[in-house]
Amino acid sequence: MSAVLEAPGTTTAPPAAARGPWRRGAATTAAAVLAGSLLLLHGVLPEGPGHLGSLLETLLPWVGLAVPVLLAPAFARRAPAALLALLFPGLVWLSLYGGTLADKRVAGGDLTVVSHNVDEANRDPAGTARALAASGADVVGLEELGGPATGTYERMLDAAYRHHRVEGTVGLWSRYPLTGARPVAIMPWTRALRATVATPRGDLTVFVAHLASVRVAPDAGFTTGRRDDSARLLAAALPRGGQRLLVMGDFNGTLGDRALAPVLVPGLRSAQDVAGDGFGFTWPARFPVARIDQVLVRGVRPLASWTLPRTGSDHLPVAARLRW
Repeated sequence: MSAVLEAPGTTTAPPAAARGPWRRGAATTAAAVLAGSLLLLHGVLPEGPGHLGSLLETLLPWVGLAVPVLLAPAFARRAPAALLALLFPGLVWLSLYGGTLADKRVAGGDLTVVSHNVDEANRDPAGTARALAASGADVVGLEELGGPATGTYERMLDAAYRHHRVEGTVGLWSRYPLTGARPVAIMPWTRALRATVATPRGDLTVFVAHLASVRVAPDAGFTTGRRDDSARLLAAALPRGGQRLLVMGDFNGTLGDRALAPVLVPGLRSAQDVAGDGFGFTWPARFPVARIDQVLVRGVRPLASWTLPRTGSDHLPVAARLRW
């Protein structure tokens, strides 16, 4: 027989197995509540140093991964409190994104549009141009044109599109006549243009834009100042009237990012949100984690929205079919 001597005034904590079941998995429970709170209250998270609010909103759908990740320790610890707590982020995620998972695409359409950041470092612009021409699109907007590759796109796309206009690093190709094409000042150099496409069903005002880039750096966090400024300038250039409007391009941010809210002028809506299948992530092309390439419309109805197969770019092309 042995005895255990304890110093006066000390107690020995019961082993984990001896604790009540509702006291197990406290860390897992806390993590579940935190994940649910981030999903529910992301809009009140202050930007502060590093623009953490914008960074969180850019990657917000991925917070839902906390649910399957935390399920394993919750079951392993047989922690009913943690399992119940996981309902919180699970239900909030479904309320935010459940409808996104449905396939809302339908057949038909009067006009197919494609937008693609072709990547200035693209090693195969000719292959990218062939893929875009084979997409069957009626209107194509390109971003990040530059150097000799611009001539390659012009030469190869002109065979399929009789009308085109390049302004700075963005371009627009169309099967139908273009009028009023001109640059739009959103940065010190030209990264946006506006034109009117005279389609058989009527005029369509088109903007092709490439908002300023963002960076993630250890010393500065998520730097979005120049991007946010270019978003405000683009928003100021968008017409508020009732004409049909198409805005497409690389926004360097998701539409969940509060800083891009000004671009969504009254009536403008995302083709992917209305008529997509899933999240439609576009970047990076090897393993997309965010949809930063957008097709926005007003005055026309999106019937389908999707991403095209990978090209030589670090972005996936985005496409939409529209009906008058």
